[in-house]
Amino acid sequence: MTITNILLIDDHMLFRTGIRFLLEQEENFNVIGEATDGLTGIKLAEQLRPDLVLLDLDMPIMSGREALPQLLNSYPNLVVIILTVSEDAEDLTECMRLGARGYLLKNIETNFLLESIRKAMEGDSILSPEMTTKLISQLRNPAAEKKEDLLSILTLREKETLHWLAKGASNKVIAREMNVAESTVKVHVQNILRKLELNSRVQAAVFAVEHALDHDEYSHQK
Repeated sequence: MTITNILLIDDHMLFRTGIRFLLEQEENFNVIGEATDGLTGIKLAEQLRPDLVLLDLDMPIMSGREALPQLLNSYPNLVVIILTVSEDAEDLTECMRLGARGYLLKNIETNFLLESIRKAMEGDSILSPEMTTKLISQLRNPAAEKKEDLLSILTLREKETLHWLAKGASNKVIAREMNVAESTVKVHVQNILRKLELNSRVQAAVFAVEHALDHDEYSHQK
């Protein structure tokens, strides 16, 4: 059984206490530290090397918005999920652009949080349901020429892979849908990140939505 070591960064003690209690009821989750602001969180991440961070946005000293790029620049493989009360579309878009694996509102149900953490650790992008529409409407406004130029450097299979990334699919699901080996999907994802100069599959998913690759016409490319 794989244990996921989790760092909580949130300035509300009662909320952190509740989240810690909830997570530690699950045998594969282990809360290894807590921080009340982004700066302390960055220092703890360096000391503890968590697998996943639950990060609030609005905190004193250093906000989650400021901490997020620093965390991911220092630890590119770190999984960061924003857990916030902010329903602001610009917050959502910026966090996903920076490489957050997910954006969850604090009013989500317990089981949704637990399942979201598991999916994030498997490589999926996760959003609170009410934020999905906001992300798509915020991003879908690409210039036609720019769209054509960027898409021209991708193969049909890479476009199809991007299509499934935009839908939050894991490599295993993508492999099944495309009828290829999971190792082949990993190669496609690596090529996509290299060609588009992106840092994570979440940024690739955002790119896909921006360029309407989440449309069904991009599935099952020939």
